[in-house]
Amino acid sequence: MKIGGPADALVIPRDLEDLRKLVLGARREGIPIFLLGGTNLLVKDGGIRGIVVKLNRFQKVVHKAESFYAETGISFPKLSQLALKAGLSGLEFACGIPGTLGGAIVMNAGTREGEIADVLESITTMDLDGNVKEHLKRDLEFSYRKSKLPKGIIVGGLLKLESAPPEEIRARMDASLGHRRKTQPLQLPNAGCIFKNPVGDSAGRLIDELQLKGRRLGNAQVSEKHANFIVNRGKATATDVLSLISEICQRVKQEKGVDLDLEVKIVGEDKTSHEY
Repeated sequence: MKIGGPADALVIPRDLEDLRKLVLGARREGIPIFLLGGTNLLVKDGGIRGIVVKLNRFQKVVHKAESFYAETGISFPKLSQLALKAGLSGLEFACGIPGTLGGAIVMNAGTREGEIADVLESITTMDLDGNVKEHLKRDLEFSYRKSKLPKGIIVGGLLKLESAPPEEIRARMDASLGHRRKTQPLQLPNAGCIFKNPVGDSAGRLIDELQLKGRRLGNAQVSEKHANFIVNRGKATATDVLSLISEICQRVKQEKGVDLDLEVKIVGEDKTSHEY
C-alpha cells in the first residue's frame, strides 16, 4: 500500500550463512526480527521496532523433472513464468499475484483457480538456533488464506507441478490476468483483498450492497472497482486505512449480521512522538 512508518533497521542477507549470523546475533542481543514479505501487509504509522529482514536476494530455483525447489525471495509471477517456460502446469493462478513465494506460503495465497497448498510438497526453514530443516506439507495445516508454520524463517519451498503444453498454460495465465485487470484496482497501491470471504459468501458483495464503494477517509478509499479492496489515493496513512476498515466491519455487522475477518495483516506500532 506504500504506507507505514520506519523500521529501526533493514537487513538484506546475501545467503543462508548471512541469515544464520543475523538470527544468532539478534537472538544473543535480544533484538526482535520481523520478516518482510507478502503484499497483504499494512504497516502502522509508527513503523516496526527491531530488525526488518528482506529476503529478496533469495532467488535460487532448481528444476528437476516436474518439481521446482525455489528460495522464498523469488516473486510469485516470476516463478509462474519459469514454470511456463519449463512446460509445467499448476502455477497459472500465481501469474498475477504480487509478492514473494515466502509470503504466498505464509498466507496460502491463491485465487479462484487455485492456491499454493495445491502444489506445495514441503518447505525449508531456518529456526532460531540457525538450523535448517525441511517440513512436509501434511504437517503445516493449510486452510483458507492460512497456514500453521513452525517457528523460524521460511527459506525455500518444494513445488510439485504437472507437464502440460505451454500454449495451454499460457492461455490459462492470460485468462487469469485478464480477469484480474477487469475486476481489481491494479493502477493504485493496495494490499489485495482486505477481508476473507465468509463461508458461502463474498466480502466484496456484502460491502458493495451497503454502497460503500468509493467511501473515503483521508486518502484511503474503498475501491470503486472492487469493494474488498482499499486503495491509497496518494498520501493515505495507516490510520486512514484502519479507520475505514473499522467502519466497514461495523456496518457489515450491523446491517448484514456478519463478522468480517481480516485477510490483510496489520503490523507495527501506532505513531508516537519519536522523530526520525
